[in-house]
Amino acid sequence: MSYSVGQVAGFAGVTVRTLHHYDDIGLLVPSERSHAGHRRYSDVDLDRLQQILFYRELGFPLEEVAALLDDPDADPRAHLRRQHELLTARIEKLQKMAVAVEHAMEARRMGLNLTPEEKFEVFGDYDPDQYEDEVRERWGQTDAYRQSQQRTASYTKEDWKRITEEMNAIHGRMADLMTDGTPADSPAAMDTAEEHRRFIAGAYYDCSHEMHTCLGEIYVADPRFTAMYDNIRTGLAAYLHDAILANAARHTS
Repeated sequence: MSYSVGQVAGFAGVTVRTLHHYDDIGLLVPSERSHAGHRRYSDVDLDRLQQILFYRELGFPLEEVAALLDDPDADPRAHLRRQHELLTARIEKLQKMAVAVEHAMEARRMGLNLTPEEKFEVFGDYDPDQYEDEVRERWGQTDAYRQSQQRTASYTKEDWKRITEEMNAIHGRMADLMTDGTPADSPAAMDTAEEHRRFIAGAYYDCSHEMHTCLGEIYVADPRFTAMYDNIRTGLAAYLHDAILANAARHTS
């Protein structure tokens, strides 16, 4: 059984010109010629071509490939073992590269592809990357996390500035109500809490009153969140928590 140069090119995914070149330099000389002088390749030739392409994929120059394949003392099985070892090392390297790319993609999907200067401009002292690993571990499998990733994937620096300003405004109004002595279960405070919930639902993920209540509990249970809100106004974390619970009770009763 023999094959034309066009057939072999199709089998191997190389060009006819490449096969002609391999013939010209003696790397892969066809075993036969037709009566018209056309190249005809045997199964043995195809085995050699496979070896050539393996080594080429691994970065070996043609001269070194020829020396390896034409070594009279070389065992064909030794070629396979060598190639397996080299390919295994290549796979490990590519897997590490893939992980690095995935991390970069993850950061971009989260909308955090900002320079340090831009992050400071948008978020001030708050570092949006600070708790990312913890967030992914705790909520990475939830619909809310996936929805947040999808929504924020296309956010620009200007989008983040607008979102941050809107959130700061809501926090500011809630802090003013607290300072004025307005009860957390008053209509004004509950309305602001509802505005807070709707903001989250619009910017990040669908936030039900039940989920909003869970967030409120985190604001007072996690010292980091408590500190973040109390830095805006002392006591704001507890006040926001109480307003969120009152608002949720109002809507679910």
